[in-house]
Amino acid sequence: MTVDAEYVLPLRWTDDAGLDELVAYLTDLRDLIDVTVVDGSSPERFAAHARAIPAGVRHLPVDPWPGHNGKVAGVMTGLRGARHDRVVIADDDVRYDEGALRAVVGMLDTADLVRPQNVFVPAPWHARWDTGRTLLNRALGHDYPGTLALRRRIVIDAGGYDGDVLFENLELIRTVRAAGGRVVAADRIGVVRRPPEVRHFLRQRVRQAYDDFAQPARLLTELAVLPLVLLSVRRPRRLLAGIAVVVALAEFGRRRAGGRRLFAATAALWAPLWLAERAVCVWLALASRLRGGVRYSDGRLRRAATPLRELRRRRAEHASRAGATT
Repeated sequence: MTVDAEYVLPLRWTDDAGLDELVAYLTDLRDLIDVTVVDGSSPERFAAHARAIPAGVRHLPVDPWPGHNGKVAGVMTGLRGARHDRVVIADDDVRYDEGALRAVVGMLDTADLVRPQNVFVPAPWHARWDTGRTLLNRALGHDYPGTLALRRRIVIDAGGYDGDVLFENLELIRTVRAAGGRVVAADRIGVVRRPPEVRHFLRQRVRQAYDDFAQPARLLTELAVLPLVLLSVRRPRRLLAGIAVVVALAEFGRRRAGGRRLFAATAALWAPLWLAERAVCVWLALASRLRGGVRYSDGRLRRAATPLRELRRRRAEHASRAGATT
């Protein structure tokens, strides 16, 4: 039995090195769910993708959408053209198996948006490094995956979401919340994510740190890490105690919500390395902010995401204006 939902994959490639593996994934996926690839690649690559993508998978160009974040335009194109109300949005490196797909879509019976847990497979050194971030996120709340499942109608009725932000997944989550939707963190449902190439991983370090401007408390905490480390350099016991606390916190994140089934026993040991990286990159992100925003495509994006209270205020004003005209 096929899944009563749509799978939307926004795509914008400048290199087709992974095309054969993606096509193999889509070939299997099309037997489970209706699939739409929204392709913002160059005309030459778009044509090559159209030839390679298997029959039964819909391949669409990106429709115009306000803002500089091309992924938002791709997602909104897919949502507006979806043939189902239940939609799974996934980056091109996400790989669902049938069990995870059915579980996530099934949760939309009682939720408006579901955020599962991404797990890197395979796990080279840089994937294990970044898993440190994942475990700390799980310990302090929930991780932000490269895939979400949602009810299409709630986003369409909200007028879509902002395309001028960097942290587009958080913007989408907050848009659903501002519209009164129920958001569920499915931390027990692991969804495979392919690790990026090392060069791409390194390019993303400052950009990912810039996402913290959407979470001020986290931003201030991470900005404080580097000064605290520098003050502790001559006190190695204090430094070692801090490292131990970070590992323990990450291990708590690994153990909660069935995480031991998803993450390796040594995963928490990478958390101090990730935090050391973030302690430096968050200051570089601050410097980018002072220069007008982080580099994205051929320009800069200043905002990471819109505060939830602002989205709620805008929605209330829109509803008030709509009521005044009826």
